[in-house]
Amino acid sequence: MSSVRAFESRIIPSTFSTSGVGKTVTSHALVHYPKRPLGTSPLTSPLTSTALANNAPYGCRSRRIASLRCFSALTPELKTTLDKVVTSHKVVLFMKGTKEFPQCGFSNTVVQILNSLNVPFETFNILENELLRQGLKEYSSWPTFPQLYIEGEFFGGCDITIDAYKNGQLQEVLEKAMCS
Repeated sequence: MSSVRAFESRIIPSTFSTSGVGKTVTSHALVHYPKRPLGTSPLTSPLTSTALANNAPYGCRSRRIASLRCFSALTPELKTTLDKVVTSHKVVLFMKGTKEFPQCGFSNTVVQILNSLNVPFETFNILENELLRQGLKEYSSWPTFPQLYIEGEFFGGCDITIDAYKNGQLQEVLEKAMCS
């Protein structure tokens, strides 16, 4: 029998305050931590002074960092699917709701901008699939929605799209995309 157990799983509650709103939100994450070697106590393990100081399990300096590092919604299969989706259409908008019925003001704004430019575009409702929603955040390295892709490249969210529309850059990029 091995003297070291591989991992132990714990559900970790994370509480944080949203800035400016005054609400406290509690979420839970399933986190895998390396287990202590058998026969050692938290007090004799070499890495536990920091772990104990942060009230974290053995081998982890911070529960928040550990939970972010241990879970990825962007699986290889989802990445492959997203690559195919964003490259198979010239303009793709991942949004809350649909272009016919946006369920978010920011999504509605981007839809209205694209409609005003008479650009054909595909939309995907991220509210229908939580794994898609979380995976897209990692895929684009952008934490919010909507997310606009033009010719397979992430263009930006609502604010970037508005600014690009106002200064004419969005029209130029879309014209180039439609001609290619």
